[in-house]
Amino acid sequence: MVLPKSYYAYFHCCSLCSSGNLRLLNEALRKNESFFIRCGIYLILEKLKIITCRNLIKKVALILNTHQLPVSSFTVAFKWMGEEDMDDDEVQCILANLIYEDKIRGYISHQHKKLVVSKQNAFPLLSVKQK
Repeated sequence: MVLPKSYYAYFHCCSLCSSGNLRLLNEALRKNESFFIRCGIYLILEKLKIITCRNLIKKVALILNTHQLPVSSFTVAFKWMGEEDMDDDEVQCILANLIYEDKIRGYISHQHKKLVVSKQNAFPLLSVKQK
């Protein structure tokens, strides 16, 4: 079955979410906004941003290869992804929400400005309902 060309925009957004590429996801959502609104899925796709953030954080954690991760490293990654006005406090807020939603297993050490993740399965599968 061949899908109309406009539907590939949806699949492109999904692949960008998986790769953690927040900059290109924002561009794709902005570029195809009218199509997504017509389809009634724009607000649903906006929720992909938090999952994209989680995947970006996971990539940074894999690069650093430790369970004590400086919050500043995530701030740098977000700025590199085009979120120029993001600071450590906003990154900590994103991390806190991801921890609360069981998308990351760990805690934030505010005193040391670090995210401490579980040594086993710090980033559980999103397809499995936790608790």
